[in-house]
Amino acid sequence: MRKAQWTQRTHLFRPDEFICSACGMVFPRPYKECPYCGVEMKKSKYDPSWVDDAEGRFAILDDDW
Repeated sequence: MRKAQWTQRTHLFRPDEFICSACGMVFPRPYKECPYCGVEMKKSKYDPSWVDDAEGRFAILDDDW
């Protein structure tokens, strides 16, 4: 049986998303296996893309950190 992992994507003003590395479907929480493709999950990794969102918002508002 194939194994995959969850990629946790954190956002500033929205709940976290968990993305299956096998099929790419997005879910609100990590499961032991993907509800869409049925692949067993072995671990998860963190995606710090929210930092880019924060920098973009501060640039729009022209705020200094």
